[in-house]
Amino acid sequence: MKALLLVLAVSLVLGGGYRTSAAELNTSLIEQQTGLKGTMQEPGVFQVSYPRKDLHPVVAGVHMTPPMGLTAWCSFQQAGDHVMAMGDIVLTEDQVASVMDTALANGLDVTALHNHFFWDSPKIMFMHISGMGTEATVTSAVGKVFAKLRETSAKKQGVPIANIDPAKSKLDTSEIDTILAAKGRLTDGVYKVTIGRKTTMARVDIGKAMGVNTWAAFAGTDGQAVVDGDFAMLESEVQSVLKALRHAGINIVAIHNHMTGEDPRMVFLHYWGIGKAPSLAQGVKAALDSQQLK
Repeated sequence: MKALLLVLAVSLVLGGGYRTSAAELNTSLIEQQTGLKGTMQEPGVFQVSYPRKDLHPVVAGVHMTPPMGLTAWCSFQQAGDHVMAMGDIVLTEDQVASVMDTALANGLDVTALHNHFFWDSPKIMFMHISGMGTEATVTSAVGKVFAKLRETSAKKQGVPIANIDPAKSKLDTSEIDTILAAKGRLTDGVYKVTIGRKTTMARVDIGKAMGVNTWAAFAGTDGQAVVDGDFAMLESEVQSVLKALRHAGINIVAIHNHMTGEDPRMVFLHYWGIGKAPSLAQGVKAALDSQQLK
């Protein structure tokens, strides 16, 4: 019996039944696809990095350099028959939309967007990405993200600007209500619609009044308006909401948690958009429709 088990074990190894992570990763392909040099961080985990030497932010008088947290990176690890990628992309504010669009369009998940510093000029943001698939597919997708990062580093992106005074808003709020299928409230020229979600914490049900909600605040006119707000999402809803808002030209400004220990876990997304009020409302509605709302 022992001899038989030994023969089976050897045949599985020789036949590929067992996988050795370090041996499976094609590090040359990863470097070629991403255009970056990498290093094996630990057995089976290969990481490429992109120090943002083109950025020269000053944080409260301190001149920041790449070793102080200004290095974008992505790590790759074998996961069964697939390869897993996980990374953190260092961006200026005006790079976020185009780099995020590239990640989403190429099958990667965007899992967080936030700042690491106060008082930084220019403002630096950090976007976390992840992906799973064949090594060629995942490394190609990550490579396109870094290519877009390099491309947009060379030129300033357009910033949507509108001269809007909320106190002078003239919005057709009934149209917003119809599009969103929800009733809002007008306060000092700002029309705000709030839609509650539910989760539990410490075995207690919590919802809309405790901050578990999605909201959209509109100001301006029907022809030129601004919308800002917050989406409360299940983890499974994050990518569809991101795609719907970006498809509508609405910018994502943060993705993070507001609580810990809740069940189901809620992820929150903050957004900002400028355009015609009905179009903005339709973009928000498309994101709502992508959720598992009851």
